[in-house]
Amino acid sequence: MLRSTCLALLLLLAACATTAPGPKEAAAPNPRLANLQRAAALPWVDDGRCVVRESSNAWSVLVERCFHTLDAERIRFRDSTGRCTVASAGAATLGMGICILAAPEIVVGAVIITGVVVVAIAIQEEWDAYERRATRERPRPALQKWPTQQEQSLAKRKPQPEPSGQDLMPPAPPSTVERERSLDCTPRPVPHLGGDALHNMCADRVPGNGFPGSDVLVNGKRFDAFQTRVRVLWEVKTDNFDTYSFFLQAQVVKKQVLELQREKKLASACGFDFRVGVRNAAHKAALEFADVTLEVVVMDWC
Repeated sequence: MLRSTCLALLLLLAACATTAPGPKEAAAPNPRLANLQRAAALPWVDDGRCVVRESSNAWSVLVERCFHTLDAERIRFRDSTGRCTVASAGAATLGMGICILAAPEIVVGAVIITGVVVVAIAIQEEWDAYERRATRERPRPALQKWPTQQEQSLAKRKPQPEPSGQDLMPPAPPSTVERERSLDCTPRPVPHLGGDALHNMCADRVPGNGFPGSDVLVNGKRFDAFQTRVRVLWEVKTDNFDTYSFFLQAQVVKKQVLELQREKKLASACGFDFRVGVRNAAHKAALEFADVTLEVVVMDWC
């Protein structure tokens, strides 16, 4: 069955699944990474080497210099707006295909691709290298130092002065107290929920998983795996994403991104990194396009 264009899927996901950034969220992603992510949805005959080489330039420059490396047998362009078909000087120079791809906003359906797009090797390697650098450079939150038993005993024996009326502090709001009580950051193994043997197998085989055979309870949430050495919590998705219809893919990503954003916040509140495992490159590309802050890995062990 002829599948809908991967690029059209990603554009739809950008409109349906990505929420507007709040004032406290991180700044816009690096333009180089945005170019790599955009190019990952297209078929390249040179394994994406031209894209990687030109990714530091503006997107329009990248398109003009690398257009010749696109797989012309699998891609065609349809200018429904007529903007690029008009015989203007720019369109005559660049050609309709380059004009459509170089546009800041591409109309859905303007680029049609036959078959499923697998992320080009060079693009995937460059993105993986960035993820590894980002993981090494990300500052780790300082761990809280708890008093020793001797310090606790001395504190109990030390006489406390009588408080004066001016020294009394008002009680903390109930919401703050309740929030502090509910924050439990100690990873605890709990039984798998069961019912999905494939999912449990993929989670147990996460490299460096400290609790194989169990889920991991942190901050009130069951995570699928925990890499104890690098302090990374995992959520595993085993969807056969590339077999879904265009409509179902959009709905699945919309639901999963909201869920993953909440889980990432719970992990970050306890000082842990968060990573998502999926079974195919199309699923990875769709999730990362919907939220560029997510770290998504194709599980080659699953």
